[in-house]
Amino acid sequence: MNLEQFFLTISIILGLFVLLCLYRVVFGPGVFNRLVGTSVIGTKTLIILVLIGFIYKRIDMFVDISLVYALLNFIVTLAAAKYFQRKGAM
Repeated sequence: MNLEQFFLTISIILGLFVLLCLYRVVFGPGVFNRLVGTSVIGTKTLIILVLIGFIYKRIDMFVDISLVYALLNFIVTLAAAKYFQRKGAM
């Protein structure tokens, strides 16, 4: 098994974990669980992007994309948490 196949296998496994987190987002018992599930999906997507960069040997481009995605994920998570805290749903 070469390195590209290993990274592809890890990416597929992480994709399955994203589906598990998506279940928590859809059927979560509360707003906090749904917000954390969404944040975890964003984090796993970052890792998958970097692994795709290794597979296609364009790590520099995919790291830039994943950094922008990480910033957006962080800002949206903070904004949603602040909104739900003021609304009183948390």
